[in-house]
Amino acid sequence: MDDGSSGAGRREVSRVILLDPEDRILLLHGFEPDDPTTSWWFTPGGGLEGDETHERAALRELAEETGITKVDLGPVLWHRYCAFPFDGRRWEQDERYFLARTEQTATEMGGLTELERRSVTGARWWTSEELSATRETVYPTRLAELLRTLLDDGPPGVPVVLAPEIV
Repeated sequence: MDDGSSGAGRREVSRVILLDPEDRILLLHGFEPDDPTTSWWFTPGGGLEGDETHERAALRELAEETGITKVDLGPVLWHRYCAFPFDGRRWEQDERYFLARTEQTATEMGGLTELERRSVTGARWWTSEELSATRETVYPTRLAELLRTLLDDGPPGVPVVLAPEIV
């Protein structure tokens, strides 16, 4: 997620669809710092730093947020624009979602930023079935359907542009 302090405007963001050998996806649990009752699940990732590539940002953010470093990074699956209020400001993000696989399933969240420490409560591996059945909020909102398609059909030939999500 990172703290977005690099400036106003639209942020370039890399996110990771991390799958384990059982095809479970890793999601982080977060909440609004001023209202812990407003919570959601989301994919690891965050904003690019300096002249960092999207690929390097995906791997760095994954390591910082989960401690997982043994990863096979695959292609960009999806591209999404989103805008939302969080921690007293408006965020606008241009997100790329990378497929990644790992056998390393233990997580360690020691590299979180100050904002992440105030708004992320943990991580969980989800099966496709669990994700489809949950009533909890998950971002992107169609993640259960997107994951099922990915597992059934494999990665798309070119990144799929998802509908914008503006809150």
